[in-house]
Amino acid sequence: MVVSATLIGKWRIVASGAWPRDHLDLCGPAFLRIDADGTGEMAFGALCASVDGGFTPSGVDFDWNGADEGDQVTETGWADLRDDGWLEGEIAYDNGDDTSFIAKPWDFSAAC
Repeated sequence: MVVSATLIGKWRIVASGAWPRDHLDLCGPAFLRIDADGTGEMAFGALCASVDGGFTPSGVDFDWNGADEGDQVTETGWADLRDDGWLEGEIAYDNGDDTSFIAKPWDFSAAC
């Protein structure tokens, strides 16, 4: 299996080491989206950020840049594909904070 192909898509962030689920979904469903070129987007809590990454043998490493409660924030993160098909990773902030996270494949429909 080619891990990079398996990672492409939208992932629903369902758990974090730093915040409870209700905070993760504060401004909408928490997610990480990974596109075929390694770029993407993530949102959780009050954070909305663009992602610029590269695929690794086990997942993806990325830099991110966005806004959290109106403040510009940036840093790095990574996500590895687990044997169960979910992602496990870490998101770090430039102020030294970081959190682990778990995400599952997000199968969603655009239908009303």
